[in-house]
This record gives sequence, C-alpha cells and structure tokens, in this order.
Amino acid sequence: MYLHNDSVLEVYSQKSAFIVILLVRVCFPQVHVKMADEAVCVGPAPTSQSYLNMDAIMEAIRQTGAQAVHPGYGFLSENKEFARRLATEGVTFIGPDTDAIQAMGDKIESKLIAKAAKVNTIPGFDGVVKDAEEAVKIAQQIGYPVMIKASAGGGGKGMRIAWNEEETREGFRFSSQEAASSFGDDRLLIEKYIDNPRHIEIQVLADKHGNALWLNERECSIQRRNQKVVEEAPSTFLDPVTRRAMGEQAVSLAKAVQYSSAGTVEFLVDSKKNFYFLEMNTRLQVEHPITECITGLDLVQQMIRVAKGYKLQHKQEDIPINGWAVESRVYAEDPYKSFGLPSIGRLSQYEEPVNLAGVRVDSGIQEGSDISIYYDPMISKLVTYGSTRDEALRKMEDALDNYVIRGVTHNIPLLREIIVHPRFISGDISTNFLPEVYPEGFKGHLLSTGEQRELLAAAAALYVAAQLRSQKFLGPQRSVEIDGEKVVVSGEWNLASALLPLTINGSHRIFQNYYFNMLSPCVQFKVRVLSKLAASLSKHMPEKIPEDTSSILRSPMPGTVVAVSVKPGDTVAEGQEICVIEAMKMQNSMTAAKTAKVKSVHCKAGETVGEGDLLVELE
Repeated sequence: MYLHNDSVLEVYSQKSAFIVILLVRVCFPQVHVKMADEAVCVGPAPTSQSYLNMDAIMEAIRQTGAQAVHPGYGFLSENKEFARRLATEGVTFIGPDTDAIQAMGDKIESKLIAKAAKVNTIPGFDGVVKDAEEAVKIAQQIGYPVMIKASAGGGGKGMRIAWNEEETREGFRFSSQEAASSFGDDRLLIEKYIDNPRHIEIQVLADKHGNALWLNERECSIQRRNQKVVEEAPSTFLDPVTRRAMGEQAVSLAKAVQYSSAGTVEFLVDSKKNFYFLEMNTRLQVEHPITECITGLDLVQQMIRVAKGYKLQHKQEDIPINGWAVESRVYAEDPYKSFGLPSIGRLSQYEEPVNLAGVRVDSGIQEGSDISIYYDPMISKLVTYGSTRDEALRKMEDALDNYVIRGVTHNIPLLREIIVHPRFISGDISTNFLPEVYPEGFKGHLLSTGEQRELLAAAAALYVAAQLRSQKFLGPQRSVEIDGEKVVVSGEWNLASALLPLTINGSHRIFQNYYFNMLSPCVQFKVRVLSKLAASLSKHMPEKIPEDTSSILRSPMPGTVVAVSVKPGDTVAEGQEICVIEAMKMQNSMTAAKTAKVKSVHCKAGETVGEGDLLVELE
C-alpha cells in the first residue's frame, strides 16, 4: 500500500534462498516499497500501532508466506518475544536466538555475563534501581558522576549523566519515561560514568556451529545526546595489541551466550587505552557499512547465511583492514539547537551525491518524502571510502558539499565542520568532542576574509547571470571587484541546477543556490545584491527588535507535550521545569529563563506542537 505516514513491511523474494520480510520505517514516496516484490500496511504511523504491533506483523508474515524476517536496526530487532513468536510459527529470525537476545538485551544480566566471561566491565550497581531515592543512594555509593540508563535500552535513549543528587532524581524520571516509551520497559541501572572516554565498538560475526570472528572496530566517539553522529573504521587510536584484546573479549562474550549472527560489542576506552564493556547490540548496527568497506564482507548477506545454517566462510586471519571508511549520519535536525533538535517537513528537493567515486548513500527517502515526528529523523547514512583516512575525509567533504536537501533543516553544516576540524583530523576526539569544541553551541562556519570575498563574488556573478540569462556571452568568465581587489569567477551558470560548481581565482568551489541564499561550504548565507542607491538607503531601515525570550517559552522543535508543570498564577524559579516535549522518542525539559509569575499557559499534555509554537508566557 502506498499510504502517506503509514507503516509498511517489504517482502523480498529475489537473490535469496528465503522469502525474506524486512522491517523498515518508510516515508512517502517509499523507496523500499518500490524495490520490494510485495508491500503490506501494518498500521498507522505511531509505532505502538505498527512496527511494535507484533500481531499486525505476524499477520503480514502469514499473508505473504514469508519464510524469514530481517528486523532491521530498531523496533523489534532486539525483542526476544518477537523472535520467539517467529520460531513458534516456523519462521526464521535473521538474528541471534531468543536466549542471546534475552541475555544481552538486559543490561544488568549482560554485565554479569560479561564479568563471568572475563570481559572488562564498568564499576556500578548490578541490579534494578527501584525509585529516584534509591538512585540517589546508589549514586552516592558509586561516586559522581554516574550514568543512569535503561536496562532494556540502546541507541542513546533512556540515558542520562548525573553529577549530583538533583540531576540523579531528574535523570531517573526522564530515563524511565523514555525507556517505557521506546522499549516498553522502564527498568534502570546505574554505573560509574567514565568521563571523557572514546566510544569504540567491535563488530562480531558468529554462526550456529561455534565459530565466531571479530571484524575490527568502529570509532563512534562523535556524539550528541549519547547518539552517534560521525563514525569511522578503523580507529585512529587503537594499536594492534589493543585491537586484538578488544576483539578477543568481544568474541569471548559472544561465545558465552552461544551467539549466532552479526552483533556489536560496545566499549568505552580511556586515554590510557583501558577499555570497558558498555553493551552488546544483538542486531545490525546503523554504521555497519564502514565495516563492510574495510573488510569487503557484506554483513546482511552473512546474517542470512548464518540464519540458513551455513558455517562462516572465513577465519580470523582472513579479516583485513583495507583502507579507511567514514560515515556521517545525515539528520533532519537543526544543528544550531543543542547540536540537533528534530525538524519535520517535506523534502521539496533531494539529490544524493552518488555520482562521486567512493561514495555510498543508504537511505529510504527521496524527493517528496515526509519527515514526521513519529520516527528517528535520520535522512541517510553518507559513507565515503578511500585507501587512506585523508582520502576518505576529502571524499566526505566533497559528498557533503554536493548533497542537496531542501524542505527541512538538516545537520550537514555541523557534519562538515566536524570532519575539517583540526582536532578531528588529528584524531584527538572523545564523546565530549562537540561540547568541548563548541562550548556555546554550534554557531556555523565562520567565513575567513578570503571565503567572504569568494562568496560575494559568486553572488554578484550569479546575479548578473540571472538578470541577463536571455543573452549570450562569448565566455563563462566574470570579473568582480571587491574592495579594490579583482576576483575572477567562471562556471557554466546553469541556473536550473541546485549545484553551482565555480572556479574562483583558479580554485574549484561548490555552491548551492537558494535564490541568493548561498551555501558555501554547506552553510547557508543570505546574500543581498543591491543597487548603489538601495545600498545607501538600507542603513536607514529600522532593525527588527528581537523577541524577549525571557518572558515567553516557545517550543524549540515539533513534538508532543508530555507534561505541563505550571498553571496561571504560579511563581516559577529560574531553571524550573515548565513542561516536557517529546520528539522522536526523546524527552526534553523546557525550563523558565527567569524567576517570575506564570501569566498564561498555551499548551496541555497530549497536544502536538510545532517549532516556535507559544507554550507559556511569564509576567
């Protein structure tokens, strides 16, 4: 079915011994639906009524006669009950068995198993935290800072760092609510927070015959809100000895639970290369393409072979590290708000940079697709591969510059700033990279004098080309004078194209034309081209007075109001919670900017709000 915002299962019967059903989230128009042999609607957009609705999915399996299910990255991919129901129906689950899912899916149980398997673990409380007061007591015993996280969770959801009692109570509340919303399980655990670590994970692959391999590592330290943003393989930090030690411990854990399929063992690594088990994801990871690039293995194919009962085709000594791969997660997010708050809308224009060599784009959307509040805001996984890290990063720069996304706010400006930052290039990174590099938040690219001159010259030349588009020129070259300096701009001046490749004073540059909102590089700048008279008069135009944000609270993103903590007449203190907004399964506490009396409340629990909607007014 081709229904906007509905949830669809895709069935593939080609290129496999199985008729495989694939669980994916889809937008409209639906790329997966177009590729599939059959498509079945399993319910409306809310996940509780579709992708988490096992009855609807099981009915789709019966209807299509599917023999196997690949669960994708999320939803029921690590749900032991779903795997059990498939087994009962005689349908193969392309993943590990229910015992392994149970053991590794529960963070408390997995930690105990890891200890028994002699895997390095983080000090903490090996039980379920009952309430906020017990959380405070345990945190005091462990010593601050602590990490509060969902026992059944993953993907950065249901996780909070606490540095004191107040943050522990607040973290317990939000983590339990997010865990219940995302995983249907609000159990939490607490462990010591390893400050300023690297997040490095080991890809494992095991069959049903006792064979297991580690397929090298992925560096996933560039994160925001405990969710990965940029990943690379291999890591710049690991030496062969540490890599092997981590790999062997990961395999030891997999064998301890008789694991069979692809899986990922995540570690935190400190500055002295001590590493500690974080969790095991019993599914395919979002970032698996970079492992495929450096090893040459197709992980999905390997998962299907293992599910069919075949032995692994390779030995540990067969697993190479060939070249370098980088993945940027392209999100429909505003990077200028907390490094990325969700953005919704329709993709009015969308062009992937797949024409470039060494570039891979994994996405499920296309021009015309909707990005809604119901699912993760990821647009695509942009992957580049080269023989060296420098080559892979240069290709990523080009790919980001050539990626056209219109209709929603996206995080490409942040991604590009990250990969060209001196600290990232040198490999001096940790999970605190973003707040350390941008302590006041991401503000965008600061143009150098030369870049500003190039931008102005390009805008002026484009303006002339647009004004005189009906006329013919002997050559494509323009000469622009800026502050007495001559700038030569040349190009094909295809005004119908979103991409504008230009040569400026002999250097190649890529611009994107938003009708004089120019992107260079990947950052949007509003450029006005005025006549001399208009320019001289513009200084007399009154400036718009900015809104007093201390007296009003607006929603920073589209989402659902989960709770409202105040009413008209209440007095609130600076920093006090006023309401909670949930977007893409993440809960965000909205607080008062000053101590004042509540004048009016414009929202209530359960309502859907848009970005910029007025929530509360203060006197």
